[in-house]
Amino acid sequence: MSPHRIHFNSPRAAGRELANMARALESGHISGDGEFTRKCRDLLKQELGATDVLLTTSCTHALEMTALLLELKPGDEVIVPSFSFVSTANAFALHGARPVFADVRPDTLNLDERRLEELITPRARAVVVVHYAGVGCEMDAILAAARARGVAVIEDNAHGLFGKYRGRWLGTFGAAATQSFHETKNFTCGEGGALLVNEPRWRARAEILREKGTDRGRFFRGEVDKYSWVDIGSSYLPSDLLAAFLLAQLEQRAAIQAKRKALWHGYRDGLADWAAARGAQLPVIPAHCESAYALFHLLLPSAEERDALMAHLKARGISSVFHYLPLHLSKMGRTFGGQPGQCPVTESVCDRLLRLPFHNGLAEANQAEVIEAMRAFRPG
Repeated sequence: MSPHRIHFNSPRAAGRELANMARALESGHISGDGEFTRKCRDLLKQELGATDVLLTTSCTHALEMTALLLELKPGDEVIVPSFSFVSTANAFALHGARPVFADVRPDTLNLDERRLEELITPRARAVVVVHYAGVGCEMDAILAAARARGVAVIEDNAHGLFGKYRGRWLGTFGAAATQSFHETKNFTCGEGGALLVNEPRWRARAEILREKGTDRGRFFRGEVDKYSWVDIGSSYLPSDLLAAFLLAQLEQRAAIQAKRKALWHGYRDGLADWAAARGAQLPVIPAHCESAYALFHLLLPSAEERDALMAHLKARGISSVFHYLPLHLSKMGRTFGGQPGQCPVTESVCDRLLRLPFHNGLAEANQAEVIEAMRAFRPG
């Protein structure tokens, strides 16, 4: 049993999840690409304006699909932020590419576009951006640098669904973008993801890659009289039971986002003077960005103070967590040339970052208790 009364995350139903799953069972179709998979796809495609949307079993698998679409070869390079989850790099390393680790900005913790050009060598094939906490990277500068050197931009948009950069949806800037519906995300089906295809020439092949390398999709649309093995691929289709759960979440997107926005501002307003007095940095949302409100984090002055604050909250029954470790300093990252000092902002941030309880079911009273506990913290 967890020692925490206030959990860091607590996935909740938002509407018709159970009714949708029962309907899927009654339909006799619970494998991939059933009624609810199509409805999720249509909703996201219409809302975001993507060329195509393909639900996947995870954001990791969606990233692996982008690696296949890029047709990577050994020796190719893919630029990724060191401050990210392992899948951001692993999906491309798995298919023979060498990840090149980029540092992040000290304000938004997004890939530092000011250092991007120096990382793009003749071997570079793609730049992967991560919209950390649902705040958009500086896409104008990133796209300009990538286009000038002929490399693709891929958005790891695991945090960013329904966030915006200069009035445009995150996930619609790169040749492709990936989404996560893991239980820690704004919208969940436990485990799941999606690939947003924005590059029209990738559309047909993405469907084939997702269907085990077959043209099965064309068969079901009546475009061919039988389907066969036509390309490489794997099985990236989620069960329609998961899509049934997810659809109910997506249908409640306005209410979910309003709740998360209120929680985010509740923390920021309740901790502003405390952070200023302690020398802690609260999240930064540039004026030209609209956050997706994926999480609430803060940076403490030192690793020791971060760890002491985590222990203080735990003693009060409140769960708080750190986030990524530097990819370039991991065991695998070092095999690709990662070394200390390569990404100094990432190395500093990872030691000092703390995430507070933040989920769709967090009650105002519980948030007030977290804020009170934070304000009562006295570092030794």
